[in-house]
Amino acid sequence: MIFCNHTPGEKPSCRWRRRKEARPEEIIDAALALFVEKGFSATRLDDVAKRAGISKGTLYLYFDSKEAIFRAVVETLIGPQLQQIEKLVHDFEGSNQALLRQLILGWWRNVGETGLSGIPKLIVSESGNFPELSEYFVKHVVKRMRKVFVGVLERGVAAGEFKPCDAQVAARLLFAPLVHAAIWKHSLQPWDDTGDVPVYLNLHLDIFFNGISSGAAKNE
Repeated sequence: MIFCNHTPGEKPSCRWRRRKEARPEEIIDAALALFVEKGFSATRLDDVAKRAGISKGTLYLYFDSKEAIFRAVVETLIGPQLQQIEKLVHDFEGSNQALLRQLILGWWRNVGETGLSGIPKLIVSESGNFPELSEYFVKHVVKRMRKVFVGVLERGVAAGEFKPCDAQVAARLLFAPLVHAAIWKHSLQPWDDTGDVPVYLNLHLDIFFNGISSGAAKNE
């Protein structure tokens, strides 16, 4: 932030002053950007503080480690997305096929097209060095998301909309292209841009539903 002190008729004298405080959200946003750009191992708390425009001491008022910041990323940025998904599933009145299509495309729109899309690659690449972060992410994001998909698939089977299947396996298959697209985006896409992700996801869904549909309901 720039402050200028001068009296009328004098040339303004401006200097930079470091902000004394920052909201935790600003620290979380700065950390997420650095985690995606540099990786978890290479990101230092000094880097996060600098990106957020605060001192390292101020950062420690809110977070005592990079791991704590990562957990805050999950809780404050991904958690609300999962809550919206669970509410949508609870309130949805259309077919289960239409619901699953909305969930897949909505996840890419709200997560895949944001900085959060870098987290799958981060987790995969850093899982050996930081197993506790991987365990945390699987418990609070992967399993929670899978539970939603399994529930919708089981509901569709019970309604006669889908063929009987192993819903756990089907849920992994259904969600896999989202993970692939996110990892590709933050790794090989600069050298091999495979095109529009929603087009890719819609084709995947067409193939998936063609295989799992009982024929009792038309695509919506």
